[in-house]
Amino acid sequence: MKLFFSPASPFVRKVMVCAIERGIGGLIEKLPSAAHPINQDASIKAHNPTGKVPTLITEDGKPVYDSRVICEYLDAIGAAPKLFPAVGKERWPALVLHSAADELLDAALLARYESVARPEALRWEDWHKGQLTKINTTVASFSATWIEHLENKVDIGTIAVGCALGYLDFRFPDIGWRNGNDRLAAWYAKFSERPSMKQTAPTA
Repeated sequence: MKLFFSPASPFVRKVMVCAIERGIGGLIEKLPSAAHPINQDASIKAHNPTGKVPTLITEDGKPVYDSRVICEYLDAIGAAPKLFPAVGKERWPALVLHSAADELLDAALLARYESVARPEALRWEDWHKGQLTKINTTVASFSATWIEHLENKVDIGTIAVGCALGYLDFRFPDIGWRNGNDRLAAWYAKFSERPSMKQTAPTA
């Protein structure tokens, strides 16, 4: 398999954490790419019309995207314990938590693009603040609603949250998400020690 890859992308990181957790990280060749919200990489667009990373090319040459679909695709390979619960009470919380973490990341990326990609004269401060509000309320929900799940599971939801919080540390170090979230911070510190997280720590 081949993966269009950016070392700074939290969505790429989530895919690679899933692959490593399932023991198949070594089966994925990382393809360098230049994904950008404006200047899109033609090599990615040849396989994914949005030009986004991550985009996976399967062993038989078929493209798979976006990150949620790629993670589930990888979960079907190999014999390691599944990260996507199959049915019932275990499945839906994991999927909802996965979605919440991805929504946080969507807001974080929009906030970052507003600061680094949009010309300064066109920036909208209230819109930027709105994205930061989404980040803060979602982090609060991790503490108030999801902490027991996080502390007791390793599934697609907990992986997505770990990657989302890691992205906040990487790109938004001043946001102070740990303030008032001691238990969440303690969980994240422990979760970050997993080999899959340490091997995929983002770089500029």
